[in-house]
Amino acid sequence: MDVSYLLDSLNDKQREAVAASRTNMLVLAGAGSGKTRVLVHRIAWLLSVENCSPYSIMAVTFTNKAAAEMRHRIGQLMGTTQGGMWVGTFHGLAHRLLRAHHLDANLPQDFQILDSEDQLRLLKRLIKAMNLDEKQWPPRQAMWYINSQKDEGLRPHHIQSYGNPVEQTWQKVYQAYQEACDRAGLVDFAELLLRAHELWLNKPHILQHYRERFTNILVDEFQDTNNIQYAWIRLLAGDTGKVMIVGDDDQSIYGWRGAQVENIQRFLNDFPGAETIRLEQNYRSTSNILSAANALIENNNGRLGKKLWTDGADGEPISLYCAFNDLDEARFVVNRIKNLAGERRCAGAMRHSLSQ
Repeated sequence: MDVSYLLDSLNDKQREAVAASRTNMLVLAGAGSGKTRVLVHRIAWLLSVENCSPYSIMAVTFTNKAAAEMRHRIGQLMGTTQGGMWVGTFHGLAHRLLRAHHLDANLPQDFQILDSEDQLRLLKRLIKAMNLDEKQWPPRQAMWYINSQKDEGLRPHHIQSYGNPVEQTWQKVYQAYQEACDRAGLVDFAELLLRAHELWLNKPHILQHYRERFTNILVDEFQDTNNIQYAWIRLLAGDTGKVMIVGDDDQSIYGWRGAQVENIQRFLNDFPGAETIRLEQNYRSTSNILSAANALIENNNGRLGKKLWTDGADGEPISLYCAFNDLDEARFVVNRIKNLAGERRCAGAMRHSLSQ
């Protein structure tokens, strides 16, 4: 069988990841290293070379856009749409699972999904009904508390308050909120994963069905997974599923919403013998940018280690500007963009509220 179309456009390390034997694998993928291409080609390899059924493949992404792009690119590579695969976000796949097994999950068939605004409105009503001062017990803080507990896999009765009255009050709010949701057949986003995890724990025959089906599991952006997401994947894989995770411990920026970069190391501990492949060739940045990035990031503690490189040009020297304040910084950036836009070579990325 001619599989050159799966490998010819890849570099050596990308080929190694795509054509690896069916084993547990960590692909440590640096920024701009072509990880999406590797995931797509790996799935095509499993289908074309390993003769895996599309029904055996689950691919997890972090956005609906990424999932749609992955499905599209797999279809392009294979020449036809591949039905039977589950490709989607953690929440989307958990939603699909709960729809299929709503009775076993103690949900009505027509359960509704709560978005964050719906959550906030419900919590405002509950806090008022509990005769709590909204200024002292803000609904938005209650929403953060409940979502955080669910991301840790915790129900109200799991939480240890240690006699702390503040913790006890938040527990009561969580309990009242969950009871209200259950009565109305409502499920928030955090509940999707927690309820799906509990479904598998409480109904071993359903878990076994999906373990036998999804023997090839691929997860993107693994550094952004939280505890319940990791537990969900770990439970599904069991002792026989083959898991390929793609992540970068240097790109973990969602710790504020529960992401655990340590999940990459947990994966290596929980799947002993897992192969590690490093994608270090960068296709996005110049050599000067990568040298500066490598020098900065190597000071981080607990890194698994990699060094990005490019065979491209050195590029312009990096310049620094020390702004007096936020407004000064914004003016500088805008003026710099205007100058570069005139030269038709401008791209801007902001990690600041001023970017809005």
